[in-house]
Amino acid sequence: MIIAVDKAQKEGKHDLKHNQLIEMGHELMFLPLPVGDYVLVDESVREVIRRRGDKLKKMDLLGVTKRSCDSKYGMTEIYGDVIGKQHARFRDECILAQQNGIDFYVLIESAPEVSCLEDVKSWKNWKQLYAYCKRNHIKAGQGMMERIEDFVEHGGQKPPVDGEQLYKAMKTMAEKYGFKWAFCRPEDCGKAIAYLLTKT
Repeated sequence: MIIAVDKAQKEGKHDLKHNQLIEMGHELMFLPLPVGDYVLVDESVREVIRRRGDKLKKMDLLGVTKRSCDSKYGMTEIYGDVIGKQHARFRDECILAQQNGIDFYVLIESAPEVSCLEDVKSWKNWKQLYAYCKRNHIKAGQGMMERIEDFVEHGGQKPPVDGEQLYKAMKTMAEKYGFKWAFCRPEDCGKAIAYLLTKT
C-alpha cells in the first residue's frame, strides 16, 4: 500500500511514525496534500499524479482524495488549533475537507491519560498554566490550582481554558465540520494512520 505524506511536514519530526509505516510494508510518497498529513494513494490519486507530474499542486488532489488523516503532536498542539492562534487555519482545513466530502480524521499522539475525547475533560494544560502563573506572580507547584482560584475570586484574570472547556470546543468543532477525533500513543502512530486510512 502506498501512503502519500504531505511534503509540507517538518523534516525529521515524523521519523518514528514514518519508519513504523515502512516497517509495516507501506511505501511513502511525499506530495502536496490538500488537507491533512496522510492520504491513501489509490488509482484515482495515481491518475492525477501521472497526469500532472512535476506540476502537481495540492488542489489537484482535492477531487480524488476520499479520506485524510491529520496527525497532531499532543494536546498542546490541539489547544493551539482549537483555542489558540492556529484556530483559523485549522478550522479552514476542516471546512475544506467537509466541503469536498473528505472523510477527515484528526489523530492526536497523546499520553496514556488522554486516550479518547472524554479524557480531554481532565487534561491540564501545564504549559499555559505555568506561563499564566508567571505573568500574574502566582507561585507554581503544589497548591497552584487553589492559588489560581483565589486569584480569580479576587478579580484576577481568568486562567487559560481548562480541559472541560477544550473538550466542549473539540466536540463542537467535530460536529460542526464533520470530522472525527482519534487518539493513539506516539509509538503507535504509524499503525493508527494505516488503520484510519484503510478502515471500512
